[in-house]
Amino acid sequence: MDMPKMTERDRLADLEARQRKMNDELEGARRALRGKYAAMIAEMPVEKLTEREFRELLTQAIRVGGSAALTAVKGLPAAI
Repeated sequence: MDMPKMTERDRLADLEARQRKMNDELEGARRALRGKYAAMIAEMPVEKLTEREFRELLTQAIRVGGSAALTAVKGLPAAI
């Protein structure tokens, strides 16, 4: 049996529902990844940094991209 053809309005409503579902899945995946990264922070001695330094380091690393940030930091001399 053939299904009746969807009207443009029905098609639009269906697409909007799919988009909302995809957006929910995307946000869930982001939360999961951010949670995983946040758990890694608990293993690092971040208390050696001020909150401002920590936030700025992360902000700049994200801004330039992981590879560029690693290359820049690895080129610095070791802390005394």
